[in-house]
Amino acid sequence: MDTNAVLFDRLSGQILCTLTGHSKKTVRIWQGSEDGNYSCIHTLKDHAAEVEAVRVHATQKYFVTASKDNWRFYDASTGSRLTQVGVEASGQEGYTSASFHPDGLILGTGTTDGSVKIWDVKTQSKVAKFEGHVGPVTDMSFSENGYFLATAALDGVKLWDIRKLTRNFSTFSPYDSDTPTNAVEFDFSGCYLAVGGLDTRVCQVANAMIEWNVIRVLPDLSGIGKVTSVKFGTDAKYIAVGSMDRNLRIFGLQSCQPATQDKTVFC
Repeated sequence: MDTNAVLFDRLSGQILCTLTGHSKKTVRIWQGSEDGNYSCIHTLKDHAAEVEAVRVHATQKYFVTASKDNWRFYDASTGSRLTQVGVEASGQEGYTSASFHPDGLILGTGTTDGSVKIWDVKTQSKVAKFEGHVGPVTDMSFSENGYFLATAALDGVKLWDIRKLTRNFSTFSPYDSDTPTNAVEFDFSGCYLAVGGLDTRVCQVANAMIEWNVIRVLPDLSGIGKVTSVKFGTDAKYIAVGSMDRNLRIFGLQSCQPATQDKTVFC
């Protein structure tokens, strides 16, 4: 398994920096310098299980890590752990994904048993639990207005109304029952939702509560059929897609026609 993190220049595709020394159970905090280099300022070895997700708080001052043993909340500048929340008493609900609400006041976590938990960041109290997914929750994303949460798992994508804290108002399965959905991401406007698995699909909202239409299907050019991450660029003009062949591909999204070319940067 590749344990490096690589920074790219999007326009040229050139590697700017490679961050090394990672391992499955550790988290490293890197600080950039004026010359473009990065140095590791903190190495965190608190988790006893593999780290499944790292997400930065809206203030950029804090971050959360999720693992099958617990989730932990850290101060980014000092690397100090401010709090942690373990798994349920049964020990069967390890954390597999995480995402902060845009206002930074609540945190969503996905678990190995397919449930989604919503937490009050300040008090670390669980304020809601959503159930219904099959298999571990692989990814999640809040819409920028904070109204909706998209979650992904083996059975596809579920959309939840955060204002009601209990309602799953839409479910769609882009792939067959043996193909998990590995990634999901709202764009900044909340009008588009990207889904990654066997390929990458971009959905546009027609009616947030009723209809999400697939407007683009981006082929998995890796040839192995496993997209692992998707991220929208500024104003949803492009999308970055990571896959198991260790490549990062950039697709333009200016039109609704299928992309004929992509930019690939090699890891």
